[in-house]
Amino acid sequence: MIRKVSYMALGVAIGAVGAHWAPQTLAAFSQSAYAAAADTYRQLNLFGDVFDKIRNDYVEKPDEAKLIEAAINGMLSSLDPHSSYMDAKAYRDMQVQTKGEFGGLGIEVTEEDGLIKVVSPIDDTPAAKAGILSGDIIAAIDDESTQGLTLDQAVDKMRGAVNSAVRLKILRGATKEAKEIKIVRDIIKVQSVRSHVETGDIGYIRITQFTEQTADGLKSAMEKVRADVPADKFKGYILDLRNNPGGLLDQSIEVVNAFVDKGEIVSTRGRNPDDAQRFNARPGGDLSGGKPLVVLINGGSASASEIVSGALQDHKRATLIGTRSFGKGSVQTIMPLGQDGALRLTTARYYTPSGRSIQAKGIDPDIEILEDVPEDLKDKDDTKGEASLKGHLKNGDDEKTGSQAYVPPDPKNDKQLIAAVDLLHGVKRAAVVPTKADAGGAAPAPAPAPSDTPTDAPAAPPAPTKPDAAQPN
Repeated sequence: MIRKVSYMALGVAIGAVGAHWAPQTLAAFSQSAYAAAADTYRQLNLFGDVFDKIRNDYVEKPDEAKLIEAAINGMLSSLDPHSSYMDAKAYRDMQVQTKGEFGGLGIEVTEEDGLIKVVSPIDDTPAAKAGILSGDIIAAIDDESTQGLTLDQAVDKMRGAVNSAVRLKILRGATKEAKEIKIVRDIIKVQSVRSHVETGDIGYIRITQFTEQTADGLKSAMEKVRADVPADKFKGYILDLRNNPGGLLDQSIEVVNAFVDKGEIVSTRGRNPDDAQRFNARPGGDLSGGKPLVVLINGGSASASEIVSGALQDHKRATLIGTRSFGKGSVQTIMPLGQDGALRLTTARYYTPSGRSIQAKGIDPDIEILEDVPEDLKDKDDTKGEASLKGHLKNGDDEKTGSQAYVPPDPKNDKQLIAAVDLLHGVKRAAVVPTKADAGGAAPAPAPAPSDTPTDAPAAPPAPTKPDAAQPN
C-alpha cells in the first residue's frame, strides 16, 4: 500500500500548504484550480486502488511491471496516435533506427484503429522484394493474430535472427484481399540517400528516410552528380521524397539548407508560446548553385518529408510534382527515463515558413499527377493520411484525407518522374521552375499546363532530434 499512502500524503501536504497560504494566494490560484488538483489526486488514488485489487485478487498472479507499462501506454495512446512509451529495448531499437542500421524485414509500420498498417516498405529490403505495399494491413505474424497487439509488440514479433523466416498475413485494399507472404529477415542497412544521373543532364536524388546519415549522404550525392555532369549541360535536380515516412528534424533542416541559404525553414509551436522555435537557413549552406529543382511527393511522404517539401515550396525554390502528402505535422520529443526506456511525447506542431500547418492537411503539389496503377492494385494504393488516424490532433474544418502512394517499379512507367524530367528540359512547361534567384521573391507566373497534367496549385541552436512515430522492423 506504499503507493496509495504516498499519494494521500502528497494530497495532505498540498492541502496544508494551501491552508497556510490561502490569504496570500487568492490572486495566483483560483478555487477551480484547487478543485481540479484535488480531483486529479482522487483519480490517482483510484488508480492505486485498482492496481492493488488486480495485484491481490486477479485469478492469476499478474506481471506488475507489465501492468504499469500497459497503464502508461493507455494514458499516452489516449492523447494522439504518435505519443507512446518505449521500454529499454524499444528505446535502444529506436536509437539504432536513427543511425540507419537495424535488424528485421524493412517495413515502416504504424497502428491505425487497432490494426498494424504498413506506412511503406524500405527500398531494397526483404519486405520490398517480397512485394509488401504501402497501406497493407498486417493481420497475423506467424499465424498469430495482430489484433490487440500494441505497435511495439507487433514490431518485436517481426524482428528476429538474421536468415530466419517470418510469415505475414496481409490484407490489401478496400476488399481486404488476404495474402500470405514469407520473408527472410536480414540486417537492414538503410542507405538514406541514393542518386544517379538521369538522361545525362539531371541529378536524381532519392531520400528514403531521414537518419543521421542523410545530410552527409545528400552532400556526397550532389558532389558526385556535379562531377559526372558537365556544368554547361546540367539542367537541375530531382529530389524524390515519395513514400519517405520522415525521420530526424535536424536532418530535414540540413536538406532544405542544401538548396537555400537564407530565410526560415520550419517553425515548431507548442502549448506554451514561449517554447516556439524557428529554424533558419545558414548563409552559405546552399550546395545547389541555384540550379532548378523539382521535388516528388505522394501520399506516403510524411513528417520530415513534408517539412522539406513545404519549405522549398514556400521559398519558391522548387516545383512539387505528385500527389498530396500524408499530413503528419506534429513533433515527437524523446524524453529518456533513466534505465527504464523513454517517453515519446507529442510536444509541438510543425509550420512551414509561410505559417502553414502541415497537420492533417499535408502539402499539395504544384502539379498533381496520378500514376497508372495496375489492375490488381487499383483502390489498394491510396493512403488515408493523418486525418484518418483515430485521435489525431485536429486542425480546423478543412482537413484533407490521404492520396495515391503508388510508385511504378519501372521508371519508364513513372509519370511523375517523366513529368519532372520534361519540366527541367522545358518540354512540358507546366510551371516555371523556380531557381535560387526567385527565393523570397514573388511567385513566378505559371505557363499553361498541358492537357494531360492537371494542376492543383496551393492558393537558434539545433533542438534535440525528434524521430517519427512510425516503427521500422
